[in-house]
Amino acid sequence: ADNLSEALKKLKITSTDSTADSLEGCLDCLLQALAQNNMETSEKIQKSGVLQVFASLLTPQSSCTAKVANIIAEVARNEFMRNPCVDAGLIPPLVQLLNCKDQEVLLQTGRALGNICYDSHEGRNAVDHAGGAHIVVDHLRSLCSKTDPASEKLLTVFCGMLMNYSNENDTLQSQLINMGVIPTLVKLLGIHCQNAALTEMCLVAFGNLAELESSKEQFAYTNIAEELVKLFKKQIEHDKKEMIFEVLAPLAENDVIKLQLVEAGLVECLLEIVQKTVDSEKEDDIAELKTASDLMVLLLLGDESMQKLFEGGKGSVFQRVLSWIPSNSHQLQLAGALAIANFARNDGNCIHMVDNGIVQKLMDLLDRHVEDGNVTVQHAALSALRNLAIPVVNKAKMLSAGVAEAVLKFLRSEMPPVQFKLLGTLRMLIDAQAEAAEQLGKNVKLVERLVEWCEAKDHAGVMGESNRLLSALIRHSKSKDVIRTIVQSGGIKHLVTMATSEHVIMQNEALVALALIAALELVTAEKDLENAQLVQILHRLLSDDRSAPEIKYNSMVLICALIGSESLQKEVQSMAFLEVISKLRSHENKTVAQQASLTEQRLAVES
Repeated sequence: ADNLSEALKKLKITSTDSTADSLEGCLDCLLQALAQNNMETSEKIQKSGVLQVFASLLTPQSSCTAKVANIIAEVARNEFMRNPCVDAGLIPPLVQLLNCKDQEVLLQTGRALGNICYDSHEGRNAVDHAGGAHIVVDHLRSLCSKTDPASEKLLTVFCGMLMNYSNENDTLQSQLINMGVIPTLVKLLGIHCQNAALTEMCLVAFGNLAELESSKEQFAYTNIAEELVKLFKKQIEHDKKEMIFEVLAPLAENDVIKLQLVEAGLVECLLEIVQKTVDSEKEDDIAELKTASDLMVLLLLGDESMQKLFEGGKGSVFQRVLSWIPSNSHQLQLAGALAIANFARNDGNCIHMVDNGIVQKLMDLLDRHVEDGNVTVQHAALSALRNLAIPVVNKAKMLSAGVAEAVLKFLRSEMPPVQFKLLGTLRMLIDAQAEAAEQLGKNVKLVERLVEWCEAKDHAGVMGESNRLLSALIRHSKSKDVIRTIVQSGGIKHLVTMATSEHVIMQNEALVALALIAALELVTAEKDLENAQLVQILHRLLSDDRSAPEIKYNSMVLICALIGSESLQKEVQSMAFLEVISKLRSHENKTVAQQASLTEQRLAVES
C-alpha cells in the first residue's frame, strides 16, 4: 500500500518531465496493485487525481502508452470509475491511439474503450463524439482475413468494444449498421469459426444488432444463414447452442432469411434436436426442445419457406411435424398444432391436409385437453381447425367428421384466447352450410353463451366474434327456429348494437341478419327491436354521409321489412324517413339510388 501511495505521488509530480524508466516503475506498481485488489486500488487512483495525468501520457510516441491504456482498462472494470475516466478527458487521446500501428497499444486501447463503454451512457457518448467506432470498424475490415493469434486477439477485443458501445442502444446500433459492420462480422465468423472466443464475440454482436429491422435487410444480403447453421452443427454444449439460437430467433423473423435458413439445412438440425431431447427430463434438454420447436414454427410463418417444407404434403418435414401432435410432450403438441395452422395458409394445403386425415389428429389432441387442459395447446389446435375450415370444400367434410361437436366441448372455457378461436372456428364451419347453421343456432347452450360473450367488454375480440357468429347463424340458416332461439336468449339487442360497429363488414352482417329476422319472425322480435331503438339507428345510418353504400342499401331493405309491424311503422313515420330517403335517389351508387326509389314508394303507400 505504501508503494502504491508513493507511486501515485511520484506519477503526479514527475509525469511531465520524468524519464521513461521512473514512469515505467510507477506504472508497474499500479498494475501490480490492481491485480491484487482492483476495486480498492481504483478508488485510490481516483482520489489521487492521477486520471487527469494519464491523459497527457497517452501519446503514440511514449513507450509507456500501452501500460497506461492497460491501467485505464483495469480501473474501468469498476462501474464507479467509468464516468471519472470520461471526465478526466481520457476518451479523445484513447481514440487517437486507435490510429497507431503498435498491436499491444491497439489491444489495450480497445480494452480501455470497451470497458469504459460498458453500461455507461457517458462513455458511449464520448466515444461516439470522438469518432471511435468508425476507426474500429475499419480495423475489423482490414484485419478480418488474418488468422495469426495476435490478430485474432485484437479482433476479439474490437468486437467486444463495439458490442459494449452499442448494446441496447438503437441509435448507436443503427450507426454501426450504416457503417457496414454486418457483412464484416459475417465474414469474420466464416473465417474464424475455429476460434471460440472470437466466434462468441461475433454471436453476441449479432444478437445485439439482429433486433433492429434495418439490420435484417443487411443480414439477408450476406451468407449468415449458412454460417450460423454450419456453426450450429458443430456445437455440443448447450450454452453454445443457446447463443446461436438467440441470434437465429430474431433473424428468422425476416422472410428472406427464413428461406435461407431452410435452404441451409436448419430444419434438419432442429428436427434432430427434437428427436434427441423429446423424452429427456434434463432442464437443458427441455429448454432446447422448446427453442427448437418454437423456431421451427417461426420458419413456417414465411410463405415461401412454408411451401418449400410442405412439398405438396409429401415433405419429410411435414410428416415429422405431424408426428408431434400425438406426442406426450405438451411443447411438441403445441408446436405441431401451430405448425399445422401455419401450413394451413392456402386452400391447396388445407384441402390436402383434410383429405389426409389431419382433422382427426387435431380432434384427438383437443380431446386430451378438455378437462383442465393446456390453454396454449387448445388455442393452437383450434387455430389449426379454423384455418383448415376456410376452403369451401372442407366445411362439409369437417362437419361430418364431428368438428363442431369437438369444438363445442370448450364452450365452458373461461380463457378469452380459447373463446376467440372457438368462435372463429364455428363461424368458418357454418359459412354457407345451412343445415349446420340451423343445428347450432337451435343449440340453446351455445346461443346463451354467445349472448353472454357479446357483453365481454374487456375482450373486444371475443365480443366481436360472438356478435358475428350470432349473425352468421341467422344468415346461413335462414331458420325461424334459430331466430326464435336467439330472441328468447336476448340476442336481438346485440345485433342492433353490431349495426353501429366501426367495421363495415360487421355492420353489414348485422343488417342482413336483422332483415331476415324482420322478414321471417317480425312478431316475435318486434318488442326487442323497439327496445333496442333500431329505427333511430337506421335513421342515423341513412343520414350519415360517411355510411358505406352497402350499409345504406341494407338499411333501406330493413326499413321496408320493419313497416310490417304496426308499432315499428309508427316509429318510422314519426322520424321523417322520406326526407332522408328522397335525397338518396340521386346517390352516385346506382343500387342505392334504385333502392331509395323503391323504399320511398313503400313508405308513401304505407303512410
